[in-house]
Amino acid sequence: MAILITKQTPVIVQGMSGRIGSFHAADMIKYGTNVVGGVTPGRGGETHLGLPLFNTVREAVEATGAEASLVFVPPPFAADAIMEAADAGIKTAVCVTDGIPSQDMMKLKRFLRRYPAERKLRLIGPNCAGVISPGQGFMGIMPPHIYLPGRIGIIGRSGTLGYEAASQLKTLGLGVSTSVGIGGDPINGSSFRDILALFEADPETDAVMMIGEIGGPQEAEAAIYARDHMKKPVVAYIAGLSAPKGRKMGHAGAIVSAFGESAQEKVVLLEAAGITVAPNPSSMGETMARLLASRAMGAVA
Repeated sequence: MAILITKQTPVIVQGMSGRIGSFHAADMIKYGTNVVGGVTPGRGGETHLGLPLFNTVREAVEATGAEASLVFVPPPFAADAIMEAADAGIKTAVCVTDGIPSQDMMKLKRFLRRYPAERKLRLIGPNCAGVISPGQGFMGIMPPHIYLPGRIGIIGRSGTLGYEAASQLKTLGLGVSTSVGIGGDPINGSSFRDILALFEADPETDAVMMIGEIGGPQEAEAAIYARDHMKKPVVAYIAGLSAPKGRKMGHAGAIVSAFGESAQEKVVLLEAAGITVAPNPSSMGETMARLLASRAMGAVA
């Protein structure tokens, strides 16, 4: 049971007829993702990539039973597109778009709170690589061939470091249950803590790799959650150990502005919570392999 997407999940792509949306939607279809249509206002009734286009998300949901949406909509309109998806009953939206204004994200977060739990949309991103359950399907921009099916969950703010972790695990013969890119913006939909809870409840995930970076409180909140609620082992890597205070890195949210937001401080917090921290990006897979081997030996003993 992968989290967020399976072979059966019906997916639409908002902005599928655009150049970038079309490219990645074709990859998703080739991989076997259950893409059932796309949404492009003004082009309803047409087909693209052999699938129907709709003017609105509600029309797409009513016609196809879509439950998830991948959002390839330009920054000025992306928040409205996600709100439209929530209003139409979409359960999971993955937004790849970078550069959504913070004011728009605050408006969106307030909008999503109005729905009861059974109707609430789960947002992944924005500014993220997306979600993949290897061998089942994906919504995003990741290269799916680097992911080996398995039982390790990955959560990361950095898409490329998520790819690196998956590649290292594959080299070691370790596979991935689901990989989730939560995005690098200061205001995002789902946090480390939210996805850790999903992995803890997933019977087909045995361990989790968490990839954080400087800036923001999410890693500290995840450490507290893992310490108090998780029985599954967690390996973490924090990017930015050499970043000086006040220096903004590649992501809008990767800037140290308060106590506890530097990489060094986050490493201390994670280790104090019992999380194993990889010392550098090239050792993420090896750190996970050693942890799993030591736990297996302990179980035998």
